[in-house]
Amino acid sequence: MSDLEINAPKRRVFSVSNQKGGVGKTTTTINLATALAAVGRRVLVIDLDPQGNASTGLGIDKARRTPNSYDVILGAASVGEAVEASRIPGLDVIPSTVDLLGAELELIDIDRRGYRLRDALAGYQNDPHDYVLIDCPPALGLLTLNALTAADALIVPLQCEFFALEGLSQLLKTVERIKKSYNPELELEGVVLTMFDKRNKLSEQVAADARGVLGDKVFKTVIPRNVRVSEAPSHGKPALVYDHRCAGSLAYMALAREFLVREQAALAA
Repeated sequence: MSDLEINAPKRRVFSVSNQKGGVGKTTTTINLATALAAVGRRVLVIDLDPQGNASTGLGIDKARRTPNSYDVILGAASVGEAVEASRIPGLDVIPSTVDLLGAELELIDIDRRGYRLRDALAGYQNDPHDYVLIDCPPALGLLTLNALTAADALIVPLQCEFFALEGLSQLLKTVERIKKSYNPELELEGVVLTMFDKRNKLSEQVAADARGVLGDKVFKTVIPRNVRVSEAPSHGKPALVYDHRCAGSLAYMALAREFLVREQAALAA
């Protein structure tokens, strides 16, 4: 068996967040989830983005998106009722629809509006999953607040481009505020450098700057720019299923290995 098969704690929840769009957030969510499922982990992806790209990328067609994450957040359905099996063994999804666009306004007058997802997950009986990955919208609104409040830790995809660290700084300040007011246990699991182009000096500089600021919190694995990774969602598949030999897929497998090693170290500490 693979050396990725390391003992894991019972259900850990991760918010995959960045307020910037186009940084590889959804791609990281679905491919990390697929890699973890491939080595025997039970994984649940919660699509909390109204665009529904994680649902599409995992092959959940629109006819199978009811109930969904909107229903869970608003209390119309339980987590167990909203879970859909993907085509990948061991990988389940709570899909998203455009209804989530209205959730930000509807949540304003609801009790515990920042804890809706956390409360729903707490009520999920006989949860079979080892890991929950929450794909967040590219904004720091109430949906992302719910994700960060429900999470044990945060994974931040960081595109290797100009101004990347400025956006990361804003996100980390938000995380500190959430720790003080909502979720004192929230930790930064790690930063994933995405869309890395080794031919571009800017990519190298962003990587060096990120490591200089955050040290070991930046994953050693970097995700390269890769056409096959970009093509995969249009086929309703993660890159690891669409082309498991491409550079992007190999990188996500390496990321999963590094992720599990970190988890094992944290468990042993």
